[in-house]
Parts: sequence; structure tokens; C-alpha cells
Amino acid sequence: MRFPRSCGTLVHPTSFPGKYGIGDFGNEARAFIDFLERTHQTIWQLLPLTPTGYGNSPYASFSAFAGNTYLISPDILISKGLITRAEAAKTEIAPGVEVSYDEAFAKKDELFKVASTSFYANLTSEEEKNFKSFKKANKHWLDDYVLFMACSLHYNKQPWNKWDKDIAQRKPEALKSYKKKFKEEISLQYWMQYEFNNQWVELKKYANEKNIRVVGDIPIFVDHNSSDVWANPQYFEVDKQGNRVLVAGVPPDYFSETGQLWGNPQYNWKELEKDGFSWWVDRFKHMFNTCDAIRVDHFRGFDEYWEVNAKEETAINGRWVEGPGEKLFDTILKECGELPIIAEDLGFVTEGVEKLRDKYAFPGMKIIQFAFDSDSTNAFLPHNYPQNSVVYTGTHDNDTSIGWYNQAPEQEKHRVRVYSKSDGSSINWEFIRLGMLSVSDQAIFPMQDFMNLDTSHRMNFPGTSSGNWLWRYTNHMFSEIDEERIASFVELSNRKVIVKS
Repeated sequence: MRFPRSCGTLVHPTSFPGKYGIGDFGNEARAFIDFLERTHQTIWQLLPLTPTGYGNSPYASFSAFAGNTYLISPDILISKGLITRAEAAKTEIAPGVEVSYDEAFAKKDELFKVASTSFYANLTSEEEKNFKSFKKANKHWLDDYVLFMACSLHYNKQPWNKWDKDIAQRKPEALKSYKKKFKEEISLQYWMQYEFNNQWVELKKYANEKNIRVVGDIPIFVDHNSSDVWANPQYFEVDKQGNRVLVAGVPPDYFSETGQLWGNPQYNWKELEKDGFSWWVDRFKHMFNTCDAIRVDHFRGFDEYWEVNAKEETAINGRWVEGPGEKLFDTILKECGELPIIAEDLGFVTEGVEKLRDKYAFPGMKIIQFAFDSDSTNAFLPHNYPQNSVVYTGTHDNDTSIGWYNQAPEQEKHRVRVYSKSDGSSINWEFIRLGMLSVSDQAIFPMQDFMNLDTSHRMNFPGTSSGNWLWRYTNHMFSEIDEERIASFVELSNRKVIVKS
């Protein structure tokens, strides 16, 4: 589908300020949405909302369907009477510019046990009806997930193929035994997913009522240590013991000389196709229920994907394999109807990727930071954009614009100054202006660029496994944003979406 000419901000909820060590769905999230409304922006793009695993990466999750329950707001739990202010106060952590993952997790874990106990003890008939409805609607993933998490905690979050053999291989008697053994933890996990869903639905409603569209993110691959692979091993390239056989990655590129060895198990596309791609259909349906549009990460992998033997130490020795392509998206289109999708088509884009993207009119992505390493034919220069595209100064995988400029080769800096007719002293705003005035239907900018921030506030360094996903902004940074400047750019570039009554 084609999107209206519009603009917005890229920021993940973990980056919101607040007093609980990690951003959440509470008041600060609504303050951010109010900021979008005041500046006439109509897009909020975020990263995957799924529970994070290794390295706290939203792209390494315990589930492709579940919600990250650490985004649950204690303040909202207070308003529901599930915890007291005094109980929430014990969870408070001094605010800063980094997420305090370990401390926040430990404190929220204890708080959620209190809230869950209160929920079950005071369950009204209406609430019980809603709870049962939620469990029934999400049964295709939820039952497996809550048991997976209970087992995972029991086994100290070791990969599921390291658990006791009977439960790892889902023997019926073991499943029955473990469900009984971990009944209390399973009840807690059910409630946390229910509460996550309720808080997210209300927050998204708040955004939608202000004419703000929420753009989610769907990683192409899932983590090996996830309920998805444990519950559906036939859909993944794992052996009978659950060990990875073939894994995902990308060959050497802009980000890494040895490529990126992600380690996610590859899909068994033949088995998925035999089943009518039902797992993927369920996944897209779930995402379209969760968000208004989706950025599909590593879109190229659906046309062809880089396959690496699991025994390799880098991604260099891999091979390209044909992906499911049109067969998959024709099925999803048939089952889901309209597909409001943004294709993450960065890197080396082949004719096959372009053909697949364009068949369904998915807009691709244009990154301004990539525009100045060659000449005027560079596809990332704004004058070369197609209208059906989304322009970014950078994404969560890039440096901030100021950080990028400070470290760029002098020749690229010179090209930037010439192209933008500036001295480079406010390069973030120059890039924002270029993006706003481009022909791209959508323009989306990282929050860091609106805040004039440098490399120390970067979100992710691709190819590294630690020190990422930490960034948070403070209330002071938020209050210092030049909202009038943003609003004027929106007006000047005709990106103010008029709502017809």
C-alpha cells in the first residue's frame, strides 16, 4: 500500500525516561506521543516489542509473538490497584542515559509477582472473561511460551536443547509433568503477557486518537533459544537434539569485514510451505494487530538468504540460497489483506529483491548517511529517491548524524557541506531538512538527531554483542528539543497530514 506524505520519529520504549531503570508504557510514553502531536508528526517507529534474550537485543528474543513485560509500567499497575505506591517505590532506580537492565529486571520481577498475586486474588467476573478471551485468542503461541519461560528460568536460561531430554524434545508426559510442576510460574507468565497487551493496546489507542501511526518491526529470523524453535523444530534447520545445523548471517559488508554471523537457525522453508506458511501467516497477523504498519527487517532474506554452517566462526564461508519470495507474500496477502509494510532493503540490493519489493509496492529505505561516499549518482542522495520510499538520517544501526559527521572522511564531509550548502556545524538539522524536503512519502528520524546528540548516545553497533541497546534520554534532553523548528520543517515540506472529518 502507499502511505501518505508524512514524517515521524524512531525511538524504542526502553529509551524513554523514568524512575524504574528502563523506559515503559507509562506517562513518559504519552509525553512522547504528545510531542509528536505538537510537532505535527504522525509516525512513531519502534524496534521489536518482544522479550529480549542475549545481550538485551530486541532482535534476539525468547518469542516472535510475546511482549517484553519489562515495558509494563508500575505507575499503571498502581492506578489499577494491583500494587501500592510504597511497593512501586522500592523498584525505583536513579535515572540516567543508559538502561539499568539487570537492576530493573530484578526489581520488576519481584514487583510483578506482587501484582500478579493481587490480580488473581481480586479477579472479577468481567476481568476473568477478558483474561480467558486473551488466552484463547493467543493460544497458538501463548501456551508454549509460558511453559517455555517457566522451564527456561528453572534451567537458568540455558538454551532449551540443554534441558532434560524429555522436556527439550516435548515428550507428552514431560509436558504434562512440567506444567504441573511450574503451575505458579506459568500463572505469572500468563498474567504478565495479559498486562503487557492491555497496556500496549491503551498506549497505541492514545497514539491513534492523535492521528499517529505506529510502525513496528519484524525481524526475519528468530532466536534459537526461543519458544518458537522449541515448539516448532520442524520449521527450522535444527537436528533431532535441537542443535543448529544451518544459521543466518550476511556476508562482508559496510558494517563488517567478516560479515555478520547472527547464529539464528535458518528456516526449513519446504516444511513451512507444506503447512501453507501458517506460522508466518500467524506472525504477520499478530504484528498487524499490534501495530499499524511493519518494517520488515532484512527483507532481502525473503528473496535469497545467506546460509552458513553452524560450525563456522564467521559469516565469510556461506552461500546464497533462494528464499520463499512471492509464494510467501502471496499467501500473506491472501490471508491478511492489505500489507502496510516497509521493506528494509539496505545493503547490496539485487534485481530479485527489487522485483519482490515492487510487486507489492513496499516502500524501501533510504539512509542519508550513506549518500556521500561517491558521486551524484549515489542512490542515497535525496535527489535520486523514488517517491515510494522512506528516508532516514540513520537508523538504530547507525551512528547519530553528529557522530557520523565527526568521524567521516574529510572528502565525505566536503560533499556534505557542498550538497547541504552549510558549514556542517548543525549537520543533524541539515540532514533532517534534506530528508523532510525529499520526495520520499515518509521521513523518519531517530530521536537522537532531534536532540543534537553525538556517538555516545548511539543505540547499536552491528556485529558486536555487548554494550548495545542501552540508550535512554533524560527529561532535560526532551525539554531542550527545538519543537518549533521541527514543526516548521513539517509545514514547509508538506508532511502535515490533514485528518478528514
